[in-house]
Amino acid sequence: MKLKAKLLSRQRGVAVITALLLTTLAITIVASLFWAQQVQVRSMENQRLHLQTKWILRGALDWAGLVLRQDGRDNAFTSLDQVWATPLAETRLDQYIERERVEGEVFDATLSGSIIDATSRYNLFNLAKQRRRDPAQVAVFQRLLTNLRLDPALADKTAIAIAASAPLLPTTGDSPPDVAVKPSDVRVRLIQLDDLLAIPGYTVEAVDKLRDFVILLPETTPVNVNTAPPEVLAAVIENFSLAEANALVARRKSAPWRDVGQFGTELNGKLPVKDAVGVVSNYFLVRSRVRLDRAALDAEALINRGTDPRKVTTLVWVRQN
Repeated sequence: MKLKAKLLSRQRGVAVITALLLTTLAITIVASLFWAQQVQVRSMENQRLHLQTKWILRGALDWAGLVLRQDGRDNAFTSLDQVWATPLAETRLDQYIERERVEGEVFDATLSGSIIDATSRYNLFNLAKQRRRDPAQVAVFQRLLTNLRLDPALADKTAIAIAASAPLLPTTGDSPPDVAVKPSDVRVRLIQLDDLLAIPGYTVEAVDKLRDFVILLPETTPVNVNTAPPEVLAAVIENFSLAEANALVARRKSAPWRDVGQFGTELNGKLPVKDAVGVVSNYFLVRSRVRLDRAALDAEALINRGTDPRKVTTLVWVRQN
């Protein structure tokens, strides 16, 4: 009898342990299912937030295009005292976004940004025409590099890369005597500013120093003297010092130049490089920062307003972070 009782006791112990193991296994399975479901829900929320930030960015770019078109209709020149140059401070958008609210949830939606005249910077594509280096423009870039305390020898190397990157267009006149650079001669293709790092002599520090002064646009463009910084103004005017350029910038704050001829009267007999300056801008950089709940999106876009303000603006590219 005692032996039988011991066997029954052991069987009950095994049954209890088995039951505990099965319970633990069931709890683990259920917990993993709940965790997987929670991850899936959070992933769907993240996708929704990402999509909503995209739509907010699209709306911001449409708004910027509208502002630029209206400015083109209202003004015959482009200057920093116009509406487009007013930055947008961080603005709450909560009331404009359709979203199911959860009780107790903290929900934030903001938009901020600014518009920058892209032709206030020196366009590196000016360095070459018809796959030939433009000596006058190379000299401009050399002066700009000198003003920024960078190696002026980089100008010629950059011009060679630009000449190889540019398309060869049909011509009606005589070609310059310089030999055209073939794309096969140069391995560097310049699309954005960071591509300069592929040219020997450029460093990360040098490219960072150039960011506010140079740009790569789809076509050759003059520098807008109403928006350009002193370093760029001093580069596009021959034998012009930074001190003289700073004086020009101070004077234009109260009276922007309405045409290139009026600007020329301020130069005391000195002349800008031929076709290197203007007072009207068609390319603009739009910088936006969208913050939606826990999602954030920083973007920079290039917009071409075109020469006819009655037409729709063109979005050239968008780069997101």
